[in-house]
Amino acid sequence: MSRVPSRKPCALICGSVAYDTILIFPDRFKAHILPEKLHILNVAFLVPEMRREFGGCAANIAYGLMLLGDRGVPMATAGHDFGAYAARLRGFGIELDHITEVKDAFTAQAYITTDLDDNQITAFHPGAMQFAHRNTVAAAGPDVVLGVVAPDGRQAMIEHAAQFAAAGIPLLFDPGQGLPMFGREELDTFIAQARWVAVNDYEWGLMQQKTGWSVSDVLARVEALIITRGSQGSQIHTRERCYEIPCAAAQRVVDPTGCGDAYRAGLIHGLLHGLPWESTGRIASLMGALKIESRGPQNHHFTRAEFERRYEQTFGQPAPGIQS
Repeated sequence: MSRVPSRKPCALICGSVAYDTILIFPDRFKAHILPEKLHILNVAFLVPEMRREFGGCAANIAYGLMLLGDRGVPMATAGHDFGAYAARLRGFGIELDHITEVKDAFTAQAYITTDLDDNQITAFHPGAMQFAHRNTVAAAGPDVVLGVVAPDGRQAMIEHAAQFAAAGIPLLFDPGQGLPMFGREELDTFIAQARWVAVNDYEWGLMQQKTGWSVSDVLARVEALIITRGSQGSQIHTRERCYEIPCAAAQRVVDPTGCGDAYRAGLIHGLLHGLPWESTGRIASLMGALKIESRGPQNHHFTRAEFERRYEQTFGQPAPGIQS
């Protein structure tokens, strides 16, 4: 039976909705951690600056897609403390139909300490996220043309990837900080179900360690492997070639939190609109730069004209595919 969208096609983003508590350490972790004492690590960091932000990868990616004029629908679980966050997302026009509230749990909470080198140490309480497998892809209806499995509850990531595959919905597998939960056999299953895989350079190293795979091994299973590398830009590996995507320079570096999710939003935008990989990567790179210029994962703003202007200033060519 064919899938006939009844509304604007959307990306269904399975992942977390979370509150992020951001702690700023005005020094460098490396100055206070002794490598030879890592086996008895006992450190404390004085963090005079603290703030609470709205985060979670599903909501962050949906926010980025909203800025680009796309329909990103988060599928997640939240707790009894979700009210203020829900009102905020509704205010942006982000759909909450597939965010399930678990009344006897807290919304997931991340405590993120950032140092002067933008290194981060994170403690994460999953809370309601542990029940994310209660959501099902089928419940999202016929408008879904692209699926995303981002960091979420372990069982939810497994089940949602399988549900996307069973429904024939192209899948971006973005394991992120959920990667340590899975072994080689599970990763092999995820990759077999996915069309694209996105990781950062650390996660790619961990995936290689767990599986022994090379880039070509992954590309035997998927159409593209995207590896972000921070200030060194990103690489989009396809079976035809590797696209070297330059890092878009931020006008000021304020906060790296959520940069990867902003990049994913740009990546998904390109996939939704069938853009060439080079253009897709550059949109994603600029999205990351624009996010870094603001505190928290969801406080950056721009108009279509502003984005197009920055794109042309950064890459020396007109911006493609930005939809109203």
